[in-house]
Amino acid sequence: MNAAQSETATQLDVAAMRHDASKMLDENAPLIRYEDLKAAERRYRENLTWLLREVDAAIAGRPEDDVQAKVAMAGMSEALRRLDEIEAAGLAGEVRRVRRLARSVVSLCDHYGTLTGLRMCVVCDKPVTVGRKSAPYDVVRVSSGGPTSEAHSPCMPPPRD
Repeated sequence: MNAAQSETATQLDVAAMRHDASKMLDENAPLIRYEDLKAAERRYRENLTWLLREVDAAIAGRPEDDVQAKVAMAGMSEALRRLDEIEAAGLAGEVRRVRRLARSVVSLCDHYGTLTGLRMCVVCDKPVTVGRKSAPYDVVRVSSGGPTSEAHSPCMPPPRD
């Protein structure tokens, strides 16, 4: 596998992690079976282990006052804290605990993307790759006034009149 294939594989892995964790965060999803919840927890723990290592590597070599690195380190600390939480009482308690792990997966996917330049379509949640048309998606604007996200051109909603 060459470098471009490896980068694409990593993008797909991060996209798959984010998608999987996002399903757990859907408040309208049907109640999950205990066995499925424990399987999801194992996946999130594996994903967090990989993401913690990769985000830490992406932080390495950045200046000490780098804001993105500091925010990512805070996200890493929160993920580590959540990994140390003990099993909760009852199914509802366990669902809340595993959802916190899922939130950390999504958060570290975001930090990984920010630190490495990985761009994700905010509509379909798939990587924005070179050669595929995309455009700024400025639903939310930051104080600088610039767009905060990107979407594939086919994913963009039609313009309002």
